[in-house]
Amino acid sequence: MWTDTHCHLDASEFDADRDAVVARARAAGVSQIVIPAVVAGNFERVRALAHAHGYSYALGIHPLYVMQAREEDLGRLDAMLTACRDDPRLVGIGEIGLDFFVPGLDAATQQHFYLAQLKLARRHDLPVILHVRRSADQLLGGLRRVGLTTGGIGHAFNGSRQQADAFLALGFKLGFGGTVTFDRSLQIRRLAAELPEEALVVETDAPDIPPQWLYRTAEERAAGATSRNEPGELPRIGACLAGLRGWTPEQAAAITTRNARAALPRLAALAPGSGSHG
Repeated sequence: MWTDTHCHLDASEFDADRDAVVARARAAGVSQIVIPAVVAGNFERVRALAHAHGYSYALGIHPLYVMQAREEDLGRLDAMLTACRDDPRLVGIGEIGLDFFVPGLDAATQQHFYLAQLKLARRHDLPVILHVRRSADQLLGGLRRVGLTTGGIGHAFNGSRQQADAFLALGFKLGFGGTVTFDRSLQIRRLAAELPEEALVVETDAPDIPPQWLYRTAEERAAGATSRNEPGELPRIGACLAGLRGWTPEQAAAITTRNARAALPRLAALAPGSGSHG
């Protein structure tokens, strides 16, 4: 059974058919999904979805949204983490991090929210799920500065081997998803093939980062074609990873699920597909 370590199941793209999306994922063999928050306003929603469907969630403020965030949102995060301390489905703090690819984001504001959330992770003894986009070195610097020891996942990792090794040395796993299915993604595919097996977890980032078979050109999108990713695509993505590693898909599922549970230890206590409500 597969574990999708990063899926935005709360996204509006799923509003019309969310239950069907979940059913397809289960039918495909995806037994666990981690739903990360991106703004303070969706903390309750990701928690409710995790409980409704037997999944897990993380709470955090995404770097693409910190320009609209307020200082009191950090207080809301702290309070929610305290209130949910004993919730077994709360597995980490995320999605947090830094993004130096998207224009118009103030670096100082991003750093402020990133470091503050790392300190909350240290205080609440939770791993983190990191957004890594042209920011690996700065993220590593923040982890060392705060002294975070809980590790976590570098989501959609696209850095160098040296940066990958630095994250691994700090107790992190690295997330691979739809990008690994593209032949032209040479660096990511090389990393996926060569990193130690205990480094790898798989993810969809659905509805984003569609795999190669869902990719649409700009012309196709302009004509109305869509390329929504779904968690049910994870086994096929995982099979691409298996091919790069010389594994069977079953081995890939077992290894990456074991790694996900090491990165986010509370996952281990969640029975696959259990339907706790609360």
